Amino acid sequence: MKELAKKHASALQERLKEQQIDVAVISDPSSIYYYTGAHSFLGMEFGRPTVLIIPQSGACSLITPLCEGAMLREMVWLDNLMLWLDGENGEWRPPLEKILKDYRQGTVGVDYLEMPRIVFDFIAKDRQSDTLKDLTPTINKMRMVKSPEEIQVARHAGEVAAAMLKGAHDTAGVGVSEYEIALAVYDAGTRKAAELLEAHYEDGLTSPVLHFQQIVTSGTRTSLPHQRASLRKLEKGDPLFLCFCGITNFREFKLGFDRVLYISQPKASDVRLWDIALRAQSGALSEIRPGAIAENVFKAYAEVIRSSGLECSFRAGRSVGYSFNEAPQLALGDKTELLPGMVFAVDGAVNDPGVSRAQTGDSIVVTDTGYEKLTNYSNKIEDLIVPVA
Repeated sequence: MKELAKKHASALQERLKEQQIDVAVISDPSSIYYYTGAHSFLGMEFGRPTVLIIPQSGACSLITPLCEGAMLREMVWLDNLMLWLDGENGEWRPPLEKILKDYRQGTVGVDYLEMPRIVFDFIAKDRQSDTLKDLTPTINKMRMVKSPEEIQVARHAGEVAAAMLKGAHDTAGVGVSEYEIALAVYDAGTRKAAELLEAHYEDGLTSPVLHFQQIVTSGTRTSLPHQRASLRKLEKGDPLFLCFCGITNFREFKLGFDRVLYISQPKASDVRLWDIALRAQSGALSEIRPGAIAENVFKAYAEVIRSSGLECSFRAGRSVGYSFNEAPQLALGDKTELLPGMVFAVDGAVNDPGVSRAQTGDSIVVTDTGYEKLTNYSNKIEDLIVPVA
């Protein structure tokens, strides 16, 4: 990742020159990873911002807590780490001020939508507002199209996702608690991630262990789409909804992935909902190709759902990468043209509140001629049934 991140940083420096921005100050952890290779460091949740400085030309700097210094020296390509200690000498402020004083009369670009307010206020202090520029659109555009190396990581993330679902599928059954399904997901996904890391990567600092509070809902509660795993035990005839959009995270690359399993034969109402969800996703996928417009993917998806007499509950999908939610969105109003190398989570989802839910979601990468599916697990309803003796 070091060499790729260095290329990303150099490309950003070229964009800074084009936009006449003297220096970029970046605080979003996923963008810091994108431009440096640093990952898994402590963040604002612990009161410890890490701040990346990329000038229009010259050396880049990373301001980071002292406790992270040794780890980050092994992760990143840049040499200038500026370390600070909790509670002493103004912490991260003096090194940031030392750098920015050289740009007092210049223009500073910030990742405005991601930057903690405490950091932004410090940068903006005593500075004319017209010398601050929002770099968010520039960063978003850079991160839209993934490199071949990133797409390969995304393929491996898809293998982790499929392993997690198989773990759930193999564990589910009458009397099994939802939290036991979640444990099976963590175990299967972590083992697959470890296998892939050992076979394909040399970075010994990347952990295979999955983390996120797994979304698992069953029975009539499947209409609560983001409910976490509970003590509820599965019953015969239950739908079992599993969303892996927060937990599919391999080498910092996130994918979207969803399925419903059925404990024994699904009810007729569940079969109907699954058919609508599947057709909605197929409608969306039929629009995925270079040159397509993002909102038209949503329109194709929504047409299927609304013509079935149901309401759309959310967008047709979103771009994914080092963040769970990137640009562009497969939603009404987003007129971004799709390009080869863009990676999307594409859904088909219908909800019957208080009754049931059906959702099939997969991640894809746009190719020169259409798309490649990254999450390969059957969405045929007969393959999603958990047999019950």
